[in-house]
Amino acid sequence: MLPISVLCNIVESGFAPLSCECTESLGLLRIEVYDPVTRRVELLVSGVSTAELTSVRAVSDLVGELRTKLKAGRRIFAG
Repeated sequence: MLPISVLCNIVESGFAPLSCECTESLGLLRIEVYDPVTRRVELLVSGVSTAELTSVRAVSDLVGELRTKLKAGRRIFAG
């Protein structure tokens, strides 16, 4: 298993130019993606289990899934 600090670092670096905060409590992640200027939350996901995030590839796949959800959410509100 990856250390939580490494896991969160990978997640947080995956949303530039937006900012991201990743925190862990009791084996669950809370991931908040927001605009660094306005602080408007663009995506908030909580309850993500760290049990399956055992490799850099698994964390990268999670970031990809979350980016897809983020883009889909933006399209919903854009139109």
